[in-house]
Amino acid sequence: MFRTALRNVLAHKARLLMTVLAVMLGVAFVSGTLVFTNTISDAYQKSSAKGFDQVDVAVTADYQDAEGDRVGKSHDLTQAVLDASTRVPGAASAIGVVSDFTAIADKNGKLIGQGFQSQGANYWGAKDPRYPLVSGHAPKGEGEILIDAETAKRAGYKVGDTVRMSVDGPVLTPRITGIFTTDDGNVAAGGSLTLFDTTTAQRLLGEPGTYDEIDVKAKPGVTQAALKAQLDKALPKDATETTTGTQLADDQAQMISQSMSGMQTGLLVFAGIALFVGTFIIANTFTMLVAQRTKELALLRAVGASRRQVTRSVLIEAFVVGAVAAVAGLLAGIGIGAGLRSLMGTFGATVPDGPLVIKPATIVTALVVGILVTMMAAWLPGRRAAKIPPVAAMSSVHAKATTKSLVLRNTLGSLIAGAGVAVVLAATTMDGSDGQMPMGLGAVLLIIGVFILTPLLSRPLIAAAAPVLRAFGISGKLARQNSVRNPRRTAATASALMIGLTLITGMTVMAGSLQQAIDKMAASSIKADYVVAMANGNALSPDVEKRLKQADDVTATSPLTNAASRIDGETEYLTGVNGAAIGDLVGPKVDDGSFKVGGSQVVVDSETAKSKGWKVGSGFTVSYEDGKKQRLTVAGTYESTEFLRGILLDESTLAPHVTDPYVMQVMVKTSDGASGAVQDKLEKALGTNPAIKVQDKKDISNEIAQMFTLMLNMVYGLLAMAVIVAVLGVINTLAMSVFERSQEIGMLRAIGLDRRGIKRMVRLESLVISLFGAVLGIGLGVFFGWAAGELLASKMATYELVLPWARMAVFLLLAATVGILAALWPARRAARLNMLSAIKSE
Repeated sequence: MFRTALRNVLAHKARLLMTVLAVMLGVAFVSGTLVFTNTISDAYQKSSAKGFDQVDVAVTADYQDAEGDRVGKSHDLTQAVLDASTRVPGAASAIGVVSDFTAIADKNGKLIGQGFQSQGANYWGAKDPRYPLVSGHAPKGEGEILIDAETAKRAGYKVGDTVRMSVDGPVLTPRITGIFTTDDGNVAAGGSLTLFDTTTAQRLLGEPGTYDEIDVKAKPGVTQAALKAQLDKALPKDATETTTGTQLADDQAQMISQSMSGMQTGLLVFAGIALFVGTFIIANTFTMLVAQRTKELALLRAVGASRRQVTRSVLIEAFVVGAVAAVAGLLAGIGIGAGLRSLMGTFGATVPDGPLVIKPATIVTALVVGILVTMMAAWLPGRRAAKIPPVAAMSSVHAKATTKSLVLRNTLGSLIAGAGVAVVLAATTMDGSDGQMPMGLGAVLLIIGVFILTPLLSRPLIAAAAPVLRAFGISGKLARQNSVRNPRRTAATASALMIGLTLITGMTVMAGSLQQAIDKMAASSIKADYVVAMANGNALSPDVEKRLKQADDVTATSPLTNAASRIDGETEYLTGVNGAAIGDLVGPKVDDGSFKVGGSQVVVDSETAKSKGWKVGSGFTVSYEDGKKQRLTVAGTYESTEFLRGILLDESTLAPHVTDPYVMQVMVKTSDGASGAVQDKLEKALGTNPAIKVQDKKDISNEIAQMFTLMLNMVYGLLAMAVIVAVLGVINTLAMSVFERSQEIGMLRAIGLDRRGIKRMVRLESLVISLFGAVLGIGLGVFFGWAAGELLASKMATYELVLPWARMAVFLLLAATVGILAALWPARRAARLNMLSAIKSE
């Protein structure tokens, strides 16, 4: 039986090629994902570990209060702490570290890096071992800086150039005195690193005379643990914490591994989808191969082969096909992993150097996945073949599906699909986070149910295309009849395309609806023409609002100042606003009372009011951060948005109690409204500061929606793999169907149907099957998009369903194109059959 199985594989090489390709693509996706993520993770971990080469023990300020809760920095690392660290017997040297956000502009005045990835720090002395100089010399004073080599390369800077930069205050224009190399992870991720001399860094990025961290290097022969123990004894326990360099590197490696695991999981999900789609092709292929070899299998049964042996022979064929596909997929996956890494550089992402990582687990996973998927998909056709009675098979009386089996299949499919719809509908009534798992379960059940029901659905849906096919004469009629002749085969072929289009359509519906919801939210809740904020989300300098007030055309401004307080024994954050102007700058929906802020009158979002049991007229006592208390009264409640929430009070009431105002944003209203010219004026009023963003409502909407757009484009690219596998399935099914119907095609040619008619028949059959899968996929995608939107609507009041009719039409057109292209080779092959040879074939 083993030799028979191998001979069958060799005898059907061409017919099994598409199956090998389908499995190979899925395995390549899996192994490529593992190679890519392992390589990137390993490169970042080694780069990160190299960054701790100069750190044996790191000393940081204590960040815990008396109750052990993590709070803001409770102590400063002063020069005295640095000196004490240096005097420890096991310490060879100690470096004081200062760092914080620093924005540096390119030659066009635009920020280099994205927000938090733009950092500034101090260069220690005349030669800092952490930052080897490529050219130039150490900085001295505020007018000199160093920049990293990657930033210099991207922006075209060199030693001697003057740059525009800012921390959180006025724009600085220092001169570049040197360029250095670094293993800093932010730089590797596309950010920038700017270095000042230590005194300047302390003044700009922290407090004069203090450090954020002290890095201590051990003397030769002193272990990190021994040095840590010495530092723990020498430094005040309640003011400092010590961590070994090894521990820091391990923690960083774990963080990198966790961040990469999310990407790896996402990519593997899409690889799984491609493999799932591939199972339909494999099942179709083996079903047709078994059907074509019915007499052969019956003869084996007649000469003594058992049912188990027949099934086993089919599984051996599947094992050989799966093994070949898995090895080819692994090799292709290694190439994909290397290609994806190179592609990251094309998109501007910088990855540390390192070797391609191919772990044993990757090899084992690729082989196991490829072989198991193929054998599982081939098991049912093999089992079905073994059940055919030998006498019936040798008499060419093929056992067709009985009425009982079809009723059982349709009943089972209806129950599973009904359960899926019920679970999805129930999930839409739940809270956003609580409904995610039930909705995922319901979606899986519904897709499985529809797949089981697809043979039943194929007849009415394909029959609906009859009027269109009639226009193509006898070719169209034959194409329709061929499509419904074997509903199971048609269903399996169409389902592969259905799954890909379900996901693509669902994501498109959600993305379009989200974009509109964000636009409506910005338009309804913000009356201001512009919102000014820091590029990294940090606090703005109080000087920003003063400058904006003095700008031409500005009619009203209001800061949004965040401040911690205690209310009823709990920490609550207050937002200070310009009470006289806030009504002209924001427009949330007022649920009760009025939106008037002033004196002791405040407004509160409805969720907070409900949780506290407040209503209009309610009073409560607030304890400010300076310890003073005040009685405040609720003047109104409003519906919170992404831009505005919490307790709003007048800034004149809050300011006396806040020593260091945390201004999150400044709202600006102008006499001429939003325009490019006005935006330029405001940016110039702020000194064309690269650290500060001046955005109108459209800019804010686009910034939020950009994340969804990027994700959608990634999904399109990843799902393209599943669609390619589905196309292979259509080609495979048609090619084998042509072989199976050779005698029939020969008869059609003999009674007058020309080669063009044969080609048209095969192409129309492919078109009908592809459009059938597309209609099911788009229908399911719209349903899932609506259901997922209902979950989002519970968190986003402005969300409503938007159907992307134009894109859905494009998806249908693409499905039709897929059908036509997939039929090119099978149609040509059918037309070239010799009619006499075909008639004589069995």
